[in-house]
Amino acid sequence: MNAIARIAAATAVLSTVATSAFAASGRPDGSGILVWLFLGFCGLIIAVQLVPALLVLFGMAKGVTAPREETATSSNR
Repeated sequence: MNAIARIAAATAVLSTVATSAFAASGRPDGSGILVWLFLGFCGLIIAVQLVPALLVLFGMAKGVTAPREETATSSNR
């Protein structure tokens, strides 16, 4: 029980020290609304391009897994 208390205390101390390491001081990139609109537009283009790609992928998977039709060969001799 004493070991668990030591581990808990060490975790608490280390987590309070580590919080300042992950803290951000403002936005240093300076990106405004236009940057976010541009990134959203790029994401929209990628999402729209994924729709036909997925349709083709599912079509190929359906074609591969579909049973093969045997063609009838007739010999006219």
